[in-house]
Amino acid sequence: MLNKIGTTYTSTESTLTSSKNLQLRNIVKHYGNFLAVKDVSFDLRAGEFLTLLGPSGSGKTSTLMMVAGFENPDSGTIDVDGRNIVGLTARERNFGVVFQGYALFPHMTALQNVEFPLRMRRVARDERRRLALEMLERVGLSSMTDRRPRQLSGGQQQRVALARALVFRPDALLLDEPLAALDRSMRERMQYEIKNLQHTLGISILFVTHDQEEAMSMSDRIAVMNEGQIVQIGSPKSVYMQPDTAFVAGFLGETNMMPCHICETGPERAGVKLIDGRLGEAPFSRDGSLLKRDDKALLSVRPEKITLLRPSETADFTFSGVVKEHTFVGRYSRSVVEVGDMAIVVVTADTSRVEGISVGSSVNVGWASQAARILPS
Repeated sequence: MLNKIGTTYTSTESTLTSSKNLQLRNIVKHYGNFLAVKDVSFDLRAGEFLTLLGPSGSGKTSTLMMVAGFENPDSGTIDVDGRNIVGLTARERNFGVVFQGYALFPHMTALQNVEFPLRMRRVARDERRRLALEMLERVGLSSMTDRRPRQLSGGQQQRVALARALVFRPDALLLDEPLAALDRSMRERMQYEIKNLQHTLGISILFVTHDQEEAMSMSDRIAVMNEGQIVQIGSPKSVYMQPDTAFVAGFLGETNMMPCHICETGPERAGVKLIDGRLGEAPFSRDGSLLKRDDKALLSVRPEKITLLRPSETADFTFSGVVKEHTFVGRYSRSVVEVGDMAIVVVTADTSRVEGISVGSSVNVGWASQAARILPS
C-alpha cells in the first residue's frame, strides 16, 4: 500500500533494490570519419545520480545510447556488476529509458502504457496491473489511469514515462534531456520529483543534459563532456568551485577569466602577474599544476566570490574601477565593473553593499587569493 504525504510518496512495499554498479571503460564511437566519443570511462554507482553535462555535440547522448543498447561502441566495455553487456540488444539490457519526447503510445491509456514493459516480459495480467497501479500512485497519477497521452499535460506525460521506465525494476534509469520540453516552473517541479523518486526507490540514474543549473541541483556527481571526452568529473560543488580547465569554468556557470603569467611556482599555488603588472597568488587547478614559470595562464574567479569593498576594506586582490552595468535580479545584484581593459562581473547578495551604487559609480572590488583558480590558457 502507498501513502502520499505532501509531494513525497512512500510505500509500505519494499523499495527498488535492483540497482547495479555500471562501469564504462575506454568507450570509443565513430560515425563515419567523425570521432564522437573518445576513450570515455566512468562508474555509475548503485543508487547514484550521475549527470553527463556538456554542449550539443559533446558526446553525452551518444554515450547514453551505447549504455542503453541503441548503439554499440567501436571499442571498450560496458559492465553491469562485472558482466560485459556490449553486444546485447536494448531489450536484453535491464535499463529504463526516458527521452525528451517521452515516446508514449497514443492509443493506450496511462495504465496500459505503464503495463507495456511488463507485458513484454510476460508478467501475468493481474500482477502487471497491480505493479503498474502502484507505480502510477508513486508518481501521483492514480486518478488518471484511464487517460490517454493527449489528455495529459506535459508534466503528467513525463510522470507516465518515468513510471513505465521504473515499473519492471531496472538496473538503472537512463534519462536523455527529459525535461527540455517543459516550462521553467514545471521543469523545476519535475527536478524535485525525479530526485524524490530516486531517493525513495534507491534507483541509479544516468542523466543527460546541457542545462548547468539542472545538473547542479539534481546530481550527486557531474561528468562534464566536451568534444567527445570527459574533461572533469566530481561533485557539483567541486566541479563548480575547483574547475580543472577554462572550458569547465566557463561552461558551468559564469566566471571572470583574466590573462596572467606565472612568476613563481609552489606545490599547490603560484605567484601570478596580471596584464596590468599587478602581482598576486592563487591555487592551481589540477591541469594548471603543470604550468611553469613564465607560462601564460588564466586566473578564474567566480562573480559571487568578488566583493564590492567598503572604503576601509582591502583584499588579497584589490582593484579600483567604474560601474558600467548594474542590475537588480531579486535575490542578488549583478554589476560589471570596468578596471582598465578588464570588465569584472560582481554578484552581490548583501544588499547593504550596493546601496547608492549605480552606473558610473567609482568602486573598489576585491577577492581572497583562495577564491581564484589558476588555469592553463
